[in-house]
Amino acid sequence: MREKNTLSSIVLVILLLSIPIFSAAQKNQKKKKPLRDTLDNAVDISYYLNNLHGFLPIIAPITEPAVGYGATLAGVFFIPKKTDKKKFKMPDVVGAAGGMTSNKTWFAGAGYVGFWKDDRIRYRGILGYADIRLKYYGKSGSLIEDKSFEFRLKSYFLLQQALFRIGESRFLIGGRYLFMKTTAIFFEESDIPIVNPKDIDFTNSGIGLITEYENFNNIFSPTKGLRVNLT
Repeated sequence: MREKNTLSSIVLVILLLSIPIFSAAQKNQKKKKPLRDTLDNAVDISYYLNNLHGFLPIIAPITEPAVGYGATLAGVFFIPKKTDKKKFKMPDVVGAAGGMTSNKTWFAGAGYVGFWKDDRIRYRGILGYADIRLKYYGKSGSLIEDKSFEFRLKSYFLLQQALFRIGESRFLIGGRYLFMKTTAIFFEESDIPIVNPKDIDFTNSGIGLITEYENFNNIFSPTKGLRVNLT
């Protein structure tokens, strides 16, 4: 009997000591779950997209021969709203991105997407700048077919847009303002007889009216629904 009691006591002590370990393991598992795929346990950050909260970092390589090797760094932050069990409220989204390549091309921008008044107002604002360095090659048979000329494209971009829902329907109506200015700078402009600066320097600015119908089941990654937009 003493041996059985001793064995039972040992088993009981082991179980009692194991409770904090199992609890800690479960907590660690819960903490790691948002960053792990449920199938292969690989690193997966789509959890933040599915639940629409938190910070999502993005790193993308650039391997375009025209501008060289580089990388793009971006970050998207989801701002959740207070929600109830009956109705899900879309979060606001703030993002910023920038990149650079080996030939000194660089760009940067930021944006904000807001879902206001219980998704009755949808706002979108984007601001960006790019300084792209490229080479110009003449056509075959031209005076400069054997030469290349380095030039820069300096571009500014601004977008302001707001849509207003019509009643409780899926229809929205609103407006948009778009501004884009691009300037080309040739380092050897005097030696390019066939290039007219007016053809490569332009400013695009305009105001537009928008009507839209949208019934997606998920705005960011829809699997069902339809969007029709007329601008």
